[in-house]
Amino acid sequence: MSWIPVMEETALADGAMAPAYPLGVNVVVARVGGTVYAVSGTCAHMACPLFMGSLDGHTLTCPCHDWRFDVRSGRFLDAPEIGLAVYRVKTEEGRLFVELD
Repeated sequence: MSWIPVMEETALADGAMAPAYPLGVNVVVARVGGTVYAVSGTCAHMACPLFMGSLDGHTLTCPCHDWRFDVRSGRFLDAPEIGLAVYRVKTEEGRLFVELD
């Protein structure tokens, strides 16, 4: 397991999300209520780019077919057996890091 820097902590405002590509892995990083989450950057349905979708609270909505995911768990809200990969996030020296397995 390794921690990969993805962006400056100040670059991600609360209620916002951004794409990141640690070691080429497509990830969406989102800050909600001061907590930072990271999930797969492609939708489980048809691999649409999730950073182009919308974030409403903890709900990330895919821009292609409106599939909704919880950024805390990665779970698809309409069928919890479907989900996104979830990555741990930490802050260190003003930077956000994502842990890749």
